Amino acid sequence: MQVEPLLPQAAPKPPLVPHSLARAVDTFFYDNKIVRDFGIATVVWGIIGMLVGVLAAFQLARPEVNLGNQFTTFGRIRPLHTNAVIFAFVGNGIFTGVYYSLQRLCKTRMFSDVLSKIHFWGWQLIIVSAVATLPLGITTSKEYAELEWPIDIAITLVWVVFGWNMFGTIARRRERHLYVGIWFYIATFLTVAVLHIVNSAALPVSLFKSYSAYAGVQDALVQWWYGHNAVAFFLTTPYLGLMYYFLPKAAERPVYSYRLSIIHFWSLIFIYIWAGPHHLLYTALPDWAQSLGVAFSIMLIAPSWGGMINGLLTLRGAWDKVREEPVLKFFVVAVTAYGMATFEGPMLSLKNVNAIAHFTDWIVAHVHVGALGWNGFLTFGMLYWLWPRLYRTPLHSKKLATTHFWLGTLGILFYAIPMYWAGFTQGLMWKQFNAEGMLQYPNFLETVLQIVPMYYLRGIGGVLYLGGVFLMMFNLYKTAKAGSLLANEKAQAPALLPAAEDPHAEGGHWHRWIERRPFQLAVGATIAILIGGAIEMIPTFLVESNVPTIASVKPYTSLELQGRDLYIKEGCSNCHTQMVRPFRSETERYGEYSKAGEFVYDRPFLWGSKRTGPDLHRVGAKYPHSWHYNHMLDPTSMSPGSIMPAYPWLFDQDIDYSTLPDKIAVLRQLGTPYPAGYEQQAVADARRQAAGIVGDLKKEDIEVKSEKEIVALIAYLQRLGTDIKVKPEQAAAAAQ
Repeated sequence: MQVEPLLPQAAPKPPLVPHSLARAVDTFFYDNKIVRDFGIATVVWGIIGMLVGVLAAFQLARPEVNLGNQFTTFGRIRPLHTNAVIFAFVGNGIFTGVYYSLQRLCKTRMFSDVLSKIHFWGWQLIIVSAVATLPLGITTSKEYAELEWPIDIAITLVWVVFGWNMFGTIARRRERHLYVGIWFYIATFLTVAVLHIVNSAALPVSLFKSYSAYAGVQDALVQWWYGHNAVAFFLTTPYLGLMYYFLPKAAERPVYSYRLSIIHFWSLIFIYIWAGPHHLLYTALPDWAQSLGVAFSIMLIAPSWGGMINGLLTLRGAWDKVREEPVLKFFVVAVTAYGMATFEGPMLSLKNVNAIAHFTDWIVAHVHVGALGWNGFLTFGMLYWLWPRLYRTPLHSKKLATTHFWLGTLGILFYAIPMYWAGFTQGLMWKQFNAEGMLQYPNFLETVLQIVPMYYLRGIGGVLYLGGVFLMMFNLYKTAKAGSLLANEKAQAPALLPAAEDPHAEGGHWHRWIERRPFQLAVGATIAILIGGAIEMIPTFLVESNVPTIASVKPYTSLELQGRDLYIKEGCSNCHTQMVRPFRSETERYGEYSKAGEFVYDRPFLWGSKRTGPDLHRVGAKYPHSWHYNHMLDPTSMSPGSIMPAYPWLFDQDIDYSTLPDKIAVLRQLGTPYPAGYEQQAVADARRQAAGIVGDLKKEDIEVKSEKEIVALIAYLQRLGTDIKVKPEQAAAAAQ
């Protein structure tokens, strides 16, 4: 039978479109070069930051790893590590993902190539300035905000450039609807700007020295409002935006739930900003502020897990790909680590848990599950997904990427498990009493010696994790070498009609209204993030009963002020706290618990966040000058087995009195009641007090010149906690 040949089907006719709605298709080019540049910076700074972290980890196991000079001690490189990982590695990772995804979500090239370049090079110069200043001891000592005022100004300017470029791109988009990832980018930009400006408020003394605009309790509240929300809005919200873009792309599945993403976004940015006070439980912060922090921290579980569930359920139907694709392996563990960390965080904010965990290595473990798992793995997965597309070639080796995944996973386990173990050990040993009602381990060093093996294992975990990053660097390099960069990627999209002419500009889900209006979205997000901070901070500043004054508390003498600045320079607050909490275990070990009024002249506050060494708030007059002298020269001579490094340069370097008059003048402007004109006699007073300390040391056969830095440091340490006198029975009753 003859079969009639099939004739080609005529193409269906396009529907008739009114002439007024017809849109020309624009041709444009995505800027991939800026994405590549930020990606390379991410890898380079990641390796540098993690190398410093590995060095710091082994320093806590063996003090000699401090390398015997003042620039590489733990106190100085610990903030270098945190800044390098947070702002250099994660920061460049954020910009890599934002610059790639924003162009495609808005269907337009970045607003300005010039602004993109200024942003890139400005950010790298800021990081270089941190590398140059922090090892020199130029620091504010505020956690995650250690950089001094000129660099803070530079951060502000570069951040404005980033925002200008981002909002300019959004303004000329060819897609009316703003995807959920962009909501998180907008909230990140606005909140980080507010956090940075408020927390960085200070009066300069010189180019490399300033004093915080806030003191004591207020400074602590502002700092941890910033510190907690730097984690929230630099390490979390932008990465959620990246998750909402790159995870569906890699899985080739749409986001699981659009409605859940709406609830996730608004509840997260509103609730997160309240939670900062949970870093200050049982401290001198007013109880009402602590309670607010706890309540909102518990509420954080819901929106945080909403985001995790939305991410993991996006993989429905794609789990077979997870077995084969290293990119998806990284994403799955990243989202899971986010869920674990955001469950543990609220649990740690419960007072009964916090009483055991705070100041221990448990917190270090918690933070690194988030940083290494969530931020690190999401960044690695994103880079593995991006590089073949930027260079138009397959990834050099999926096997190497999978090896990286397993090395990284093992690294996290080797890091986190020993730190959890160390944290549980510390928390329980510090609080243990014997049958006679005495502290079972009265010597703090007994606890330290128990956890040194855990510090070795933590260092090994860091080496494994870093080894995986080196594999990634090689893999990405070989991928780039095999292909060629598509610097300007051609794309087409119809122009965006004016809202009045677009029939799709209105209607649909109620939330669509705000999704189509970036200005209103930005205003709403700003209001959401300002409410919590304002309610917590304004009463603390305006209601005097929040910080009861103590008549016996006086400003630091000029020599004590110099010693305090040396204490800050050496990063002593990275290992020692100055906050005795109202627990019997602490008042028996350290002395009377700390009062809010004792810190009214502390700029910045130095309560600390980790006890690698004992609390020092009541160390004043506890030991003779000779004890501090010998302890700083050779810690093991006073505390056998100590992991504290020696500080021999303090015995060779002279006290710098050149800025002392300016320090006094600035502190007076900030409210410290130094007498008018005191700056003219401050140096003479300091020299007089130094001579007295030298005289006391001479009686114990210790010869030292009065102008050496060790003398100023001794003056400060001997002042700590001596402003109030409490009878033993009062202290015991208060601690019940």
